[in-house]
Amino acid sequence: MHRTWKQRIAVRACTWLAISALFVWALRWSEFSLGNLLESGPRFGEFFSRLVPPDWSVTQAVVTSTVETLMIALAGTGIAVLVALPLGFMAASNVSPSWLAQPIKWLLGAMRAVPLIVVAMLFVSAVGLGPFPGMLALAFHSIGMLGKFYAEEFETAEPGILNAVSGTGATWGQTLRYGLFPQSVPQVVAFTVYRLEMNFRDAAVLGLVGAGGVGYYIVLYVRGFQYERVAVLVMVIIAVVTLLDGLTFWVRRKVH
Repeated sequence: MHRTWKQRIAVRACTWLAISALFVWALRWSEFSLGNLLESGPRFGEFFSRLVPPDWSVTQAVVTSTVETLMIALAGTGIAVLVALPLGFMAASNVSPSWLAQPIKWLLGAMRAVPLIVVAMLFVSAVGLGPFPGMLALAFHSIGMLGKFYAEEFETAEPGILNAVSGTGATWGQTLRYGLFPQSVPQVVAFTVYRLEMNFRDAAVLGLVGAGGVGYYIVLYVRGFQYERVAVLVMVIIAVVTLLDGLTFWVRRKVH
């Protein structure tokens, strides 16, 4: 017993040393410099001084583009949920055979592996500029993420409940409906709302490659050195993200 305790301490020490060494190595590769960061303080101050005072004359255009960005995020998330839910069921190893679950997991992993900006550029080149390619890109990437989250949540379901439902003669679909899904609803909803919040932020960035939304105005105003207008964009985006964060908290509290 004494030897086992010593082994555990040694393993934990080696693990933390390895993590610390990896972190230091990552800092070196990133060319992290605390001195350079401290010296850049005045430049940060100069940049933020350009944002004052905000130019409220662009409020209408900013609000319209922000609503468009929010609609892109809502549509992309909605499509992703419709596709990711059945894929999540099929990828869950506790309800699907391994010959089906494993390939679906590989598919979801491949969808997550492609950077979102690359997916957006692909859809822009395929269907043209505007909000439509942005919505498709968000849906594609969200399917990979939500499918993974759903599958992992389904796999943590209490097997006793599944066996009880299945033992009544229920079909596979009925077992999912009455045994698996009720256990997973709180986390499934929480993951979905959180992904919506992420998709709004991502949709704002996708405008940089012509996928519509508020990103178009970010590029327009930054290239024109109109930082007072950028300030309005930033404030509106912060307001919407704050509201979505509050919605996420409210939904999680309701479903638990």
